[in-house]
Amino acid sequence: MSRSTQRLSLTRLDRQRRLVCDVVSAARRVPFFPVERMIALHDLAAARAAAASRIGWAAIFVKAYAIVARDMPPLRSWYVPGLWPRQATSGESVATVSINRPIDGADVLFWAHLPSPDRQPLPELQAAIAAHATAPVDDVFRRQQELARLPGWLRRTVLWWNLHSTSPKRAKRMGTFSVSTLASHAAFNRFHPSPLTTSLTYGPLDGQGRSLVTLLADHRLLDGVPVAKALARLDEVLHTDIARELGSLASATARRPAA
Repeated sequence: MSRSTQRLSLTRLDRQRRLVCDVVSAARRVPFFPVERMIALHDLAAARAAAASRIGWAAIFVKAYAIVARDMPPLRSWYVPGLWPRQATSGESVATVSINRPIDGADVLFWAHLPSPDRQPLPELQAAIAAHATAPVDDVFRRQQELARLPGWLRRTVLWWNLHSTSPKRAKRMGTFSVSTLASHAAFNRFHPSPLTTSLTYGPLDGQGRSLVTLLADHRLLDGVPVAKALARLDEVLHTDIARELGSLASATARRPAA
């Protein structure tokens, strides 16, 4: 073996990677368990195709899950440790959506915070997600950039405080649930880390137009049956509220006069 092949290259992690490491470390303390449901989406796929503007699956799942969380307070809650552990519950959902941004030839992970997605029209929700994926990083991820610049000990302290705070601002800073998916890359990430109480992911559609949907839940606040019910309700919302909204977008396209 030549000397060149024996050389070891050491590269210091950049600050965004170190922040991801801190978030993953915090997520390891959450006793997550997965519950899965196969959901048929062929009708929604047809409605998406008929709409005038592109509505991504991320926007669809974010809004649908927020509607579910509206009637299930534990999905808007988080565990607060201490001598007498508590459950804090936000009055609104805030979705934390994982966004990959290519920067200087590297893929960098960011988190977009979308407040009250259950009350936003799908085109506006899609526009918000698209803005986080394309706008200048310093504009749409300013707080994350500021957090990443802090010294490690201070960054981890701020993260811990924000995750366990009972302040109403906690939901806006960290989110109440997260959505992470690799479906656009024809892949699954069914057991991704998250420091929040629930995290939703979905896989690419199979040959029958179905998607495997996984909901990760914190066992300190949720058990298997409520999580299974949340997925069943998600299936229902996708085929009622979301289907109707997509249908209205398609109808508006059909009624639009030709130029």
